Amino acid sequence: MPNVVLVADMVRGFCEEGHNLYIGPSIREVIPRIRDLLWKENQAGSRIIFICDTHDPDDKEFEMFPPHCIRGTEEPEVIPELRGFAREVIPKRRYSAFFETDLAQRLTEAQPDKITIVGNCTNICVLYTAADARYHDYTVEVPADCVATFDPEAHEFALKQMQAVLGVRITSSLPL
Repeated sequence: MPNVVLVADMVRGFCEEGHNLYIGPSIREVIPRIRDLLWKENQAGSRIIFICDTHDPDDKEFEMFPPHCIRGTEEPEVIPELRGFAREVIPKRRYSAFFETDLAQRLTEAQPDKITIVGNCTNICVLYTAADARYHDYTVEVPADCVATFDPEAHEFALKQMQAVLGVRITSSLPL
């Protein structure tokens, strides 16, 4: 079966300056690598699914984080640099792309040999989506150079946790 690439939260609210939860320069650095990976995966026949943080204005998550990616604003939109690949989009309201979405059903139908997860935040949405994908017994791969987050230490910790605890294969999108 074709592989599936999950693109986590490559949305304007996280990836563009001037928004409450702009990740910073590290997210801008991964965009060209994600674009290249998506082009290759598209050519190989992989299914590409964008998972986009989308919240109601009174979401409980705003007790922990500033309001962001509010439904009806530009923030939950896929960034222009990747929009051409965003033919399949799933809005989500929690860290894991599996929580209260139809992602599990879509993956059951697709029966991928492997799921690759790229995007942000490494220690939040990527980590929890990877955990749920492993709980569903999928083979999961995360290219370390195609994920980013606010905190470099949290990024490294999440990569180590995914590999050591979840059995996620940590790779690189760059040729060796």
